[in-house]
Amino acid sequence: MPLDLILMGPPGAGKGTQAKILSQHLGIPHVASGDIFRDHLHRQTPLGQLARQYIDRGELVPDDVTIGMIRERLEQPDCRDGVILDGFPRTLPQARALDQMLSEMGRSLVAVLYIRVQEELLLRRLAGRWTCRTCGAVYHIELNPPRTPGQCDLDGGALYQREDDTEEVHRRRIQVYQEQTAPLVSFYQDQGLLVEIDGERPIQEVTTALLQAIEIRRMAHP
Repeated sequence: MPLDLILMGPPGAGKGTQAKILSQHLGIPHVASGDIFRDHLHRQTPLGQLARQYIDRGELVPDDVTIGMIRERLEQPDCRDGVILDGFPRTLPQARALDQMLSEMGRSLVAVLYIRVQEELLLRRLAGRWTCRTCGAVYHIELNPPRTPGQCDLDGGALYQREDDTEEVHRRRIQVYQEQTAPLVSFYQDQGLLVEIDGERPIQEVTTALLQAIEIRRMAHP
């Protein structure tokens, strides 16, 4: 049975870092909705062109377009043994559509992993974030510093802080995330799928907790 997982967590919770580590440990792809959107837009696929019509008008991309992109990704050969979904679903209609989609594919979610971190710690983490101008790799001045200050480990690109890396912007992003996520937390709690993980511990301890939770859920999964 495929190991289909959802990884949830507010901005600054370390979700992206953990998704990459879990992907390597478990041998299944990290499927981030933002990456899928960028890929479709770049390749100018029919779904990408449809999405661009809404984006260019400053409107939200309809759920059916987003779901179509996710479905196409899940049907790729590398997703046969499972996926780590990141950034999807964001709403209850998307969550219900995902359940239906997986059911049609003879699959079902094994676990929804929710990394919890207090807001003040999230703000402190986000304030120390630096991004590579060329490849987009993200570093943190305390938690994940580059080997050479101001320089990306991967390609030597210059690191910079985004203009929207302000406390006011981050506080609003966290608030919006919590408002969007609250119904999903209840939805997956009711299904017995939600596992809350303390994301305030060191990275390796969070990884260990996630892997243990996944193993428990996998053994209980029908």
